Amino acid sequence: MALIALLIVSLLAGFLVVLAASRLPRSGLQAQTPHVEAGAKADPEAATGLALTLALLGLVAGGVVLAVLTFVVRGSTGGLGVDRSAASWGHRHGTTFTSDVLDAITHVGQPSSIAALAIVLAIVETVRTRNRWIAPFLLIVVAGNGILTTTIKHLADRVRPTLNPIAETLGPSFPSGHSSWSAAFFAAAALVLARGRGRQARIALAALAAALAVMIASTRVLLAVHWLSDVIAGLALGWAWFAVCSIAFGGRLMRFGAPVEQAEIAAERQDA
Repeated sequence: MALIALLIVSLLAGFLVVLAASRLPRSGLQAQTPHVEAGAKADPEAATGLALTLALLGLVAGGVVLAVLTFVVRGSTGGLGVDRSAASWGHRHGTTFTSDVLDAITHVGQPSSIAALAIVLAIVETVRTRNRWIAPFLLIVVAGNGILTTTIKHLADRVRPTLNPIAETLGPSFPSGHSSWSAAFFAAAALVLARGRGRQARIALAALAAALAVMIASTRVLLAVHWLSDVIAGLALGWAWFAVCSIAFGGRLMRFGAPVEQAEIAAERQDA
């Protein structure tokens, strides 16, 4: 039952991303000028503006969710009502087999695994695209998320669930590190891998990134090592930080590092 619930939640997350992405205009130009012919070339600046606007909205939404949950759990020594219900359900429906499967999935979201995946992705994509900004982008996404998550954990200092004896050895509970690391990294990986690909491929990558993040986050609840509110906050934090990084590095359709290069060009013109 626990694995079925995990699959349903993950597929639902991916479906919602597909649904949302399919409703977006095909390009910023087509969104602003509907009379443009179907074969017309999209305006990269307009499309980039749309991508950056969506990233900003993601940043605001993630920040609000994280702030609200931080305020709510601040005065709670244990889990909220929904937290305790979710933990109890997962504990009741757990078996040795499901625990083994959940453990295997949850290990993908641990810091060492995410760091290893980021290194491999950075090397492969840098060699493939000859783009020197991919490695710094992934480094900032992963390292920055780790610093933020650890800082908030120590400030909140929330107690973990007591149903799993292992939980008390894992440190503060809020927010879930596995959730934030997975949300930030897989979103960044989808962004990197989607560059230069078609619309359907971009949507599929975004959906897969969301599904994987939600799947890993859900395992933390089902294994009773995190409260539900912990993983929701972790996902919000990871996606919000990814939005910050994507804005800083220019969005989906601009070259990584473009804002930095533009600043350098402007400075050279002023000196000349």
